[in-house]
Amino acid sequence: MSITIRSLGAAEEVTGSKHLLEVDSTKILIDCGAFQGKRAKADAKNRALLGDDVDPASIDALLLTHAHYDHCGLVPYLVKKGFKGSIYSTSATRDLANLIMTDSAHIQERDADYLSRQAEKKNETFDWKPLYDEFDVIHAMDQFVTVGYHRPILIADGIQAEFLDAGHILGSAFIRVIAKDKEGHTAVIGFSGDLGRKNKPIIKDPECLDGIDFLLLESTYGDRLHESTDDAVARLEKLVNRTAETRGKLIIPAFAVERTQELVFYLHLLHDKGRIPEMPIWVDSPMALNATSIFAIHPECYDKETYDLFTTHAKNPFGFASLNFSRSVEESKMLNQAKGPMIIISADGMCEFGRIQHHLMHGIGDPANTVLIVGYMAEGTLGRRLKDGAKEVRIHGDWYQVRADIQEIDAFSAHADWQEAVDWLGCIDKKRLRKTYLVHGEGEALTAMQKHVLDAGVQAAEIVKPGEIYTIA
Repeated sequence: MSITIRSLGAAEEVTGSKHLLEVDSTKILIDCGAFQGKRAKADAKNRALLGDDVDPASIDALLLTHAHYDHCGLVPYLVKKGFKGSIYSTSATRDLANLIMTDSAHIQERDADYLSRQAEKKNETFDWKPLYDEFDVIHAMDQFVTVGYHRPILIADGIQAEFLDAGHILGSAFIRVIAKDKEGHTAVIGFSGDLGRKNKPIIKDPECLDGIDFLLLESTYGDRLHESTDDAVARLEKLVNRTAETRGKLIIPAFAVERTQELVFYLHLLHDKGRIPEMPIWVDSPMALNATSIFAIHPECYDKETYDLFTTHAKNPFGFASLNFSRSVEESKMLNQAKGPMIIISADGMCEFGRIQHHLMHGIGDPANTVLIVGYMAEGTLGRRLKDGAKEVRIHGDWYQVRADIQEIDAFSAHADWQEAVDWLGCIDKKRLRKTYLVHGEGEALTAMQKHVLDAGVQAAEIVKPGEIYTIA
């Protein structure tokens, strides 16, 4: 009889979060995210799903920390491969996950069609098939069970889960799991999912995840500190004004959930204060439009400022006169031919899929344009290559010279940096916390985070190896 954990994704890397908790013969999966990176490599890892030795049908339940693609993107594929159990999440996570998974199915379908036509033109063989389709998403949604914050729920014999607000995106959660095996061994395990940050707009601050024996902690920014939000907004203002002067385009790759709404929030603020001139601001992502609608129906997740804007003052912080939403492919194509100045916010946030690739194809060759990176770019992604200063990049099989100005603002990240993570750990009883397992980070970030948490008084911190089984009771 035993209690073990292992990571089937996001171990020594940032995407593809999947953590398996086994209590005797019961298997609980925490998150089922997609890998992101070079298309062929990520696709192979996603098709491997849980690896050779874990049958999706053997999973008893799935707990979702939040709705980002690298945490929920393979849920329909898991169901397609035989998973029959319940999927537990907050209400907002369920709604956003439905949106993200459906959008992923559509993107896979469009990419398959586009790439097959490109291959046909080049007389090449193309036999790639999407991982799942819209009907697989519908089947997966039938298995969701929504859980409120601070409502402990029994998910299997001897296993109880409780969701707490992680302050990362709308509906995001830490999960505290109390596990008891048949011999009476008990362990309380905390899963951070993605740790949010204090004083971010729209959503509440992260809660304390106390009363735990073990912690799986994300380490995305384990070796970095974010600049201040005030400095970031000032830099955003400067870049918008530069775009007005060059009459170019400010192209911002951003995930449709959270980052897009936050950018719109700050652009609205700058516009209202007269710090940026009138210019068209386009959100070119149907999913972002739908996600913004989901934000509007989940006031339970708002911080006080946003709640008061919606309820007391009846103002929509996600909409103003300069803001436009592109609702069709034709409108999206129009933006590529339109003259600046303008701002285009488009998904995918790592530039690997979706409409942002077309905006980059048309825009990165013009020195009047700016590409603003506002989120984490995983190794191997197009966004990472741009961030690292590539002079030439390949998109959809063709090479493009990078002449646009490439800028980065990381203060808009929804991930805590190492100091914020250490500050958050301050509320946890470190005498009880026996070990912290570090996941969801790349090499240098993990090593740095290990040192930081040990310096903060954590008894033991270990960098999780992919697939390695850790016995905790």
